[in-house]
Amino acid sequence: MSDRESMDFEAGQVLLFDKPLYWTSFDLVNKVRIMLRSAFGLKKIKVGHAGTLDPLASGLLIICTGRATKRIEEFRDLDKEYVASIRFGETTPSYDRETEADGHFPVEHITEELVIEILNNFLGEQKQVPPVHSAKLLDGKRAYEYARKGIEKEIPPVTVHFRELELISTDLPDVTIRIVCSKGTYVRSFARDLGLALESGACLTGLVRTAIGPYNVKDAFSLENFENFISEMKQNGKPSV
Repeated sequence: MSDRESMDFEAGQVLLFDKPLYWTSFDLVNKVRIMLRSAFGLKKIKVGHAGTLDPLASGLLIICTGRATKRIEEFRDLDKEYVASIRFGETTPSYDRETEADGHFPVEHITEELVIEILNNFLGEQKQVPPVHSAKLLDGKRAYEYARKGIEKEIPPVTVHFRELELISTDLPDVTIRIVCSKGTYVRSFARDLGLALESGACLTGLVRTAIGPYNVKDAFSLENFENFISEMKQNGKPSV
């Protein structure tokens, strides 16, 4: 990320944001675009993001402006780190809290030791089927468009790679897991697959993306901080950092 004191948004900047819960990635991109146009009197400016986050996920989103939008693919290819909250014994059609529960399963046999053992089996290369409630393209349409109309579509599996899986906390039937994985990994699908591997069910109850490659959410702007930052730039020509 560039030195904050010498930012030129039209020439191109790479910005780190902490995406708010319930916002889409596009919502955040659009908000940043509006803020920049308003603050600096720009008629138009290119703004894009690298790596979509679901509305029910928060955390790091890389946003590129101006000529830096040419680097978006570079950031999308980086590994991602997440902290995922998962509940065993319950499934939903979307594999998270976006939809209502459609199944309940036994959890009495699940222990912390068993979860750790099964997590080790997921390390390395895996075949994963993306959720039907996802933005995966199928025959020119997003998978969720078919799902919302009740149209069944088979989604081919994709190859993903789990670099690290760490059980952070256990309060069964709920667990929190730190995940480092390759691009294209659906953590919702991982939750579903973990439940199956434990001979139960599971769904994602919370998700935070904490890092993308070397970039960390701890260094990210909140919307309020960014608004204050560009306001100082406009007023002083050089913001305080």
